[in-house]
Amino acid sequence: MDYLYNPYKAKRHTAFAKKGMVATSQPLAAQAGIEIMQQGGNAIDAAIATAAALTVVEPTSNGIGGDAFALVWVNNELHGLNASGPAPAQLTIDNVKAAGHEKVPTYGVTPITVPGVPAAWAELSKKFGKLSLLDTLKPAIRYAEEGYPLTPILGKYWKIAYEKFKKASTSDAFDAWFETFAPDGRAPEIGEIWKSPGHAKTLQLIGESNGEAFYHGELADQIDACMKAHGGYLRKADLEKYEAEWVTPISTNYRGYDVWEIPPNGQGMITLMGLNILAELPQPTIEDVDSLHYQIEAMKLAFVDGKTFITEEADMPIDYRDLLTKEYAEKRAAEIGEEATIPEPIDLPNGGTIYLATADEAGNMVSFIQSNYMGFGSGIVVPETGIALQNRAVDFKLDENHPNALKPGKRSYNTIIPGFLTKDGEAIGPFGVMGGFMQPQGHLQVAVHTIDYHLNPQAALDAPRWQWIEGNQVLVEPDFPNYLALALARRGHDIQATIDDGRFGRGQIIWRDPKTGVLAGGTESRTDGSIAVW
Repeated sequence: MDYLYNPYKAKRHTAFAKKGMVATSQPLAAQAGIEIMQQGGNAIDAAIATAAALTVVEPTSNGIGGDAFALVWVNNELHGLNASGPAPAQLTIDNVKAAGHEKVPTYGVTPITVPGVPAAWAELSKKFGKLSLLDTLKPAIRYAEEGYPLTPILGKYWKIAYEKFKKASTSDAFDAWFETFAPDGRAPEIGEIWKSPGHAKTLQLIGESNGEAFYHGELADQIDACMKAHGGYLRKADLEKYEAEWVTPISTNYRGYDVWEIPPNGQGMITLMGLNILAELPQPTIEDVDSLHYQIEAMKLAFVDGKTFITEEADMPIDYRDLLTKEYAEKRAAEIGEEATIPEPIDLPNGGTIYLATADEAGNMVSFIQSNYMGFGSGIVVPETGIALQNRAVDFKLDENHPNALKPGKRSYNTIIPGFLTKDGEAIGPFGVMGGFMQPQGHLQVAVHTIDYHLNPQAALDAPRWQWIEGNQVLVEPDFPNYLALALARRGHDIQATIDDGRFGRGQIIWRDPKTGVLAGGTESRTDGSIAVW
């Protein structure tokens, strides 16, 4: 890939390596992945090791009780894994309303869905790994047993979560969270050692049993008992039925590059829709108001349609492929003029998160994402296990006529998405930007920065970001060029500069040169990002 121009002063330099690379948001987790590679593991083993380590060294964003997705490049083929979990059998609209809720609550036992993370690790290990699952989890087990010092951004969000749960805690169901993550009656400080022996034991059991202990054994029993004790809906029977699903990735060709995502129930197709619309408009030019205006308007239209229709594929009122057609893109692009508009859903026929990227010398590459959602998730921790349970059901609707209506056994619209880039059938590499509904917008911006602006991986991540919120409201980072912000405002965009409090996402990139095999990586300057190389 040619890097022609970089007007932005990169906050870090792009990293290069030959034998292996791991890019993620925590240095210890990146090192765990490289450690496993050096022990004979491949990029898949490294991804599992890094993901497991992140549940320990960045619990503010993910955990064993969350969901995961992966795109895996092996033997010149891209594979997709959907390890998001469904609503429990007892979690029904009637039961939630009977409990006095007009919508699914954000915290507590109600929004907990079946966790998919342990199943993701086990499936990846079984299908593509070279080492045992237990071997890949050993660095994470060591971090949990011995402890580690908190990094700056981690410490910041840990303290925010502590204050949040102090207010949200309405029952003893939250006690185990405080016992696990605030053992001294406060959030641990930056640089302070934190350890979690219960977490270490859980990881050991998952590794020894290839995930069976979590879904059928001792850990499943502990989860079941915790839910029963506090009036939750998740049961061992829900865990026993769960399996991660291998899926066929979806893509669009954007100016000669194939951009890949996971199909619904994930929101990755919003990125593809946005790129398709953008492809019908003049090619973006760096630091140009027309370019930014078109990107924002394309993303608005893609997002409003995605939020209207995306859910579990079987429950979508349309065939999602209709949203990826050239006809759809042309129709939507024709609606974009010189002024900002407030989008409405298209009329069609019926029909917070961690991200990591790994690559090895053999050409294997992994784009992996896992999350508890909204930081620590539900705020419910299974006592003495370190298992923080997600709150993914919060995105379900209690309207039976809505495509994303709550239903037992159904997977909700899911915000976490891994991305991958190929060209002419050859892998360029994995990329991702975490951060709730910022993720499709971050993916589109990374694609444009890479393909249209020719920025290197680090510069593509460091470039100032924007985020569409609703209506014409667009947030921009403090270092977003002021003259561009003013020009966008003159187009009718409600531009609001704001501090980077995590809302602009945190990304990683690894590109591979098809001719030399050299790996080039960028990591996120907005967090404690790190690239480990070999």
